Amino acid sequence: MNLGLEKKTKKNPAPNTNNTPKDNDSAQTNEETTSNIPQIPTETGPQTIKVYSKFDFVPGDTPIFVDDFSNDFIGDFPSRWNTNGSGELVTLDKQPNKYLKILPGFKSAYIPDVTDLPEEFTLEFDVIATGLDNKTSSQSYLGITVSDNNTFKKGANLGTVEYSFCQFIERGIVVENNIASKRVIRNEVGADIRNIVNQKHHVSVAVNKERFRLWINENKFIDVPRLLPAGVQMQGIKFTLRGTDTEKESILIGNIKVAKGGVDLRRKLLADGKISTNGILFDSGSANIQPQSMGIIRQIYQVLQQDNSIRLKIVGHTDADGDDNKNLELSRNRAEAVKNALTSVYNVSQDRLSTEGKGEAEPIGDNTSTDGKAQNRRVEFIKL
Repeated sequence: MNLGLEKKTKKNPAPNTNNTPKDNDSAQTNEETTSNIPQIPTETGPQTIKVYSKFDFVPGDTPIFVDDFSNDFIGDFPSRWNTNGSGELVTLDKQPNKYLKILPGFKSAYIPDVTDLPEEFTLEFDVIATGLDNKTSSQSYLGITVSDNNTFKKGANLGTVEYSFCQFIERGIVVENNIASKRVIRNEVGADIRNIVNQKHHVSVAVNKERFRLWINENKFIDVPRLLPAGVQMQGIKFTLRGTDTEKESILIGNIKVAKGGVDLRRKLLADGKISTNGILFDSGSANIQPQSMGIIRQIYQVLQQDNSIRLKIVGHTDADGDDNKNLELSRNRAEAVKNALTSVYNVSQDRLSTEGKGEAEPIGDNTSTDGKAQNRRVEFIKL
């Protein structure tokens, strides 16, 4: 498969204060690329929210850790992460945010600064793999581990899922765990994901006590009811990479979000008459809904489907970055976009929905921090 990759010969400029990162509500695009990162492969996979209409992943409702690397400089290792290997922040054409380029290593790990994980939480991130071809190793794997420590030592209790970037044969997805330092599960789940991983893709993970689920784009590939130990608090999330060729292949991760879960938005909306969610995401500076948001919108549809008398007001909010009036307009447009998704994808009658935008007027988090901004970018649903 021709991925249309091109090597960049221009060296990456040194970081400077004119390249400060921007928030998701910014419409600007940074065009810098590093010398060893090819252009992103053309995305030919699912592009519309209709494809995700049955997507059942619902992100947690309270952000714990959000990092788009907006406060870090290109070429640096991100300040809110730790590693015993090496990596650097890069940008790519047509990608508004920075990405962390990670390198393969036998014991290398990339660990975000998040500990004391709740027993129910979600993890989301984007992955871009460049330079893949029929010579990409069958041993090339990206690993996601939830562990009882956030150090570089192997935890006594952990759950790991690894998926491969191999292109010449199907490699499946590996599931493994440790319970009290003993391996209980080690299995390879059959899945041909070759045409998924050679494009930009979104990974979603839901941990519900012992249960571990993983989606890539709109497809759920892993659902293990007892991967994690009962009654043990998890303390860290670790990313690992092995088997890639650093001369021609690059693995980039970005837009990482960890959120506390456990609240059924449907029940809360019916009981309280109001919910607020940070899980409906939009493209930078626009009202285009990112397709991984459809799990929440689907739940709203299920409430409306259950009771035909319910009418809802949809209220959009932004953070404080940028012009006040533009943020107000953006929040209105985003609320309208959610309404349009409900009417066009799920055929909800328009007269059951109204919209409002409040811009940055009602913050619930600190607009000077990345996590606080993520809390403020939200959508409310209010029963009328």
